[in-house]
Amino acid sequence: MLKAGVLGAGHLGKIHLRLLRESARYELAGFYDPDAIQGKRVSDELGIPYFDNMNALMDAVDMVDVVTPTLSHFECAKKAIEKGKHVFIEKPITHTYEEAQELIRLAEKHGVKGQVGHVERFNPAFSAVKDQIEQPMFIETHRLAEFNPRGTDVPVVLDLMIHDIDIILSVVQSDVTDIQASGVSVISASPDIANARIAFQNGCVANLTASRISLKNMRKSRFFQRDAYISVDFLERKVEVVKMKDAPEQPGAFDMVLQNAEGDRKQIYFENPEIGQNNAILDELETFAQAIENNSEPVVSLKQGAQALDIALRVIKAFGTPTSI
Repeated sequence: MLKAGVLGAGHLGKIHLRLLRESARYELAGFYDPDAIQGKRVSDELGIPYFDNMNALMDAVDMVDVVTPTLSHFECAKKAIEKGKHVFIEKPITHTYEEAQELIRLAEKHGVKGQVGHVERFNPAFSAVKDQIEQPMFIETHRLAEFNPRGTDVPVVLDLMIHDIDIILSVVQSDVTDIQASGVSVISASPDIANARIAFQNGCVANLTASRISLKNMRKSRFFQRDAYISVDFLERKVEVVKMKDAPEQPGAFDMVLQNAEGDRKQIYFENPEIGQNNAILDELETFAQAIENNSEPVVSLKQGAQALDIALRVIKAFGTPTSI
């Protein structure tokens, strides 16, 4: 069983603390937060030891779970890696791409593993269909959220859209060739609404929309590929799979058949993959433990986290000067 320690006792940090305490793969040693008052309050609330010294916590564990503000990810993870500790880092991996590259280098040097908390990879709806997503040529995503002051210190691209960027990069095995984007600041100093068009070398195009000032929450992605349409509702944990195959010579009375201008006839059919029930955050933490124990590649490696950050930062750069209203 791996000894784990958490850095950060904010909203998400408390969730990680509860789950690590429940996990059969970890022994939770405790947590550190620079705000001693908050740390002692959380310690009393959850009954989990509070360390008033970050180095002392790191020395007591095998794995460090970094759930601090993004600006501190690099320094916290760097210190842990240099102590020979495995690191789980909440998304985005770091504040800059250069910092992410340095963490990758350090992890290789010190022989430790790292995983980035792109939790949607573990969403049961996506898990149910990810193996069916093969060479999509058009992808459309909408990630809309009601306003919440938490997270508005960074652009909506790093707050929300980066989830979909990571998902897209995981299914499109091709280099990005072009990014066009626009962003609008409505209530925050940084863009609250953004749209990006990402083109890949293999011809795939992805259109992404993210907003954190919507009237309702939505997290949907649609994948279009040869003879298939796959829709994933990450929020409701539902999927829709529509496929086509060559129509039989004598279709049944209830078969849905389309015929194009060239006379090709296709039969439409629906699939209903079974969607399991899980806690995605617990799953990502426990698969990281498995990767450490088995000396295997984490599901979302530091390199993949760096790639998602790179594209997200390129989207922000493509804004030019974001407009405001």
